[in-house]
Amino acid sequence: MKRKPDMLMILLVLFGLGVVTTGYTQSLWERNVEVTAVQQSSDR
Repeated sequence: MKRKPDMLMILLVLFGLGVVTTGYTQSLWERNVEVTAVQQSSDR
């Protein structure tokens, strides 16, 4: 019975890492989109 809680903890850690990675990537992507929009508007 010790095996199932270990697998559950591994799944929870992987899920948490996925959420953190997705949030971090999305914030970087949005910042990059904003910088690109500012650069395009200043080029005109």
